Amino acid sequence: MINDSPQTKADLPLYRRTGLRLILGLAAAVGALIVFALLSDWVLEGETKHFDAVVLDAIHRHATPQFTSLMRLLTHLGSTTFLLIVSVLLVFQGLKRQRAAVLLAITMAGAALLIWVLKAEFQRPRPVPFFEFSHPTTYSFPSGHALGAFCFYGALAAIIADRMPKRRWRMITWTVAVLVIGSIGFSRIYLGVHYPSDVIAGYAAGFVWVMTVASVDRLLLRRRASPMSREPNEKA
Repeated sequence: MINDSPQTKADLPLYRRTGLRLILGLAAAVGALIVFALLSDWVLEGETKHFDAVVLDAIHRHATPQFTSLMRLLTHLGSTTFLLIVSVLLVFQGLKRQRAAVLLAITMAGAALLIWVLKAEFQRPRPVPFFEFSHPTTYSFPSGHALGAFCFYGALAAIIADRMPKRRWRMITWTVAVLVIGSIGFSRIYLGVHYPSDVIAGYAAGFVWVMTVASVDRLLLRRRASPMSREPNEKA
């Protein structure tokens, strides 16, 4: 008997659901890539100077010693050293979950390479120091903290949420990740070590890379789940 009732998302075969996510992920990655391309062009042409100056001035007018201490604490959550140490620990801890460990390792290795290549390519100087502490010696565009944080906390949230059966906990996981990523990016602007356009570009580049890794992973998952890839004597 043919069932004419409409299919829900949960009723769809795994390979079809994976294919839908793959298409949506690729579309989002293309959108983020366009944003990064536009920003990089505007930065090279100097068209973001007014925007960056207005945002920096608005933020620094409300600076307080207590808030500065908080921002200096939060910014360490996106530092290269911190993310490297935590990533290595999680990869070794997650060896029993080989797929998750490999995905995290690839994501963070690619993020480190992206940061190095993009900074060397654009060579944008840092903003004029606002607070009295030493500035990083690397270039400004894009923000390595923003890019690295997006890749690390985004990938970590995806891995954790994927193992949570309840939607409420998945939403909480993603909300925490977004807040942490946003706070790290804001701390870089507040501390005066990056322009706002640096942070936005870091998020865009990080999004492209995370979605690229996720799309490849889902493409492989789709191939494994596809009925065409099963053995002839295997039951559907």
